[in-house]
Amino acid sequence: MGYEKEDRAEPEHAFVHDDPVVDEALEWFARMRDGEADAAVEAEFALWRGQSARHAREYDAVVAIWGSRPFGDAAASMQAGAAPAPAAWPGPPPRPARRRAAWSIAAAAIVLLSIGILQYPALMLRWQADYLTQTGDRRTVQLPDGSSMTLDTASAVSIDFRDGRRQVRLLEGEAFFDVKHDPARPFRVQGRFSETEVHGTAFAVGMASEDDRVILETGRVNVSLLADRTNQVKLAPGEMVVATSGALSAVTRVDPESALAWRQGRIIFENQVFSRVLDELRRYYPGRVIVADSRVGRLRVTGNYRLDDIEGAIRTLADATGVTMNRLPGGLIILH
Repeated sequence: MGYEKEDRAEPEHAFVHDDPVVDEALEWFARMRDGEADAAVEAEFALWRGQSARHAREYDAVVAIWGSRPFGDAAASMQAGAAPAPAAWPGPPPRPARRRAAWSIAAAAIVLLSIGILQYPALMLRWQADYLTQTGDRRTVQLPDGSSMTLDTASAVSIDFRDGRRQVRLLEGEAFFDVKHDPARPFRVQGRFSETEVHGTAFAVGMASEDDRVILETGRVNVSLLADRTNQVKLAPGEMVVATSGALSAVTRVDPESALAWRQGRIIFENQVFSRVLDELRRYYPGRVIVADSRVGRLRVTGNYRLDDIEGAIRTLADATGVTMNRLPGGLIILH
């Protein structure tokens, strides 16, 4: 685990749940949907809702999302192959009560999953990580050996600099490293599928759901596949390699200024598959983005956008590709 982690106070940049009021609103929505709430539960709900205008607004937003057709269409698409969902998402059937309660639990589960209120992965990250950034944040950290590390949005790392080691494990997102030269102690960064080793240079490692990406800005690095350490490549400045579970890609040329534009608050892509671009944009967007039509993800797009207006970037891309975008209460975006 991390360097002197046990002695540190809770860092101000540590992950916290995005919005506990929304979480409570979802829980109340699930409880009130079953039609079995007694007077005591209704009174408790009234007290919670009356705490502030914000509590009432977030609960009404969940109700509005639940009743919208775009959400119903997206949830039905996500649930393809499962029990059919009602097309217009009406209220629960009148009787029997047990069937109504079961329908409400399933319905609330879809809401929870679709909006992304899944705390377990976030709690695991908080437990493992020494440094984290939340959505929309970037942070530069001075490491114990004098190297610097810049974390992109929604990123997390654990570090180990004990007993002469210089090791970083990327748990999520992307990080850029400017490594202090030390020929006696290699600096290693481990991703999901790869390990990058250097003695002194500047490079970035980024993780996606199915691969790692290593981009070299200056110096030299050696990248090896975790599944097969004999499978390795050396990168020169302006080169990139992608690691998957079973292989390293061919080394390709890349413009580090464009590929790492997030350091200047921008995102740049050229003729990339929309699904991969959305994976990147989602990391900067505090809400949830759902693609309800698989054909959307296969489109190719080009763009140069500010990271402080991701919703605007998604809308511009949708308009340019003929994709319909619906924005619902609570920051939920549906593309279809």
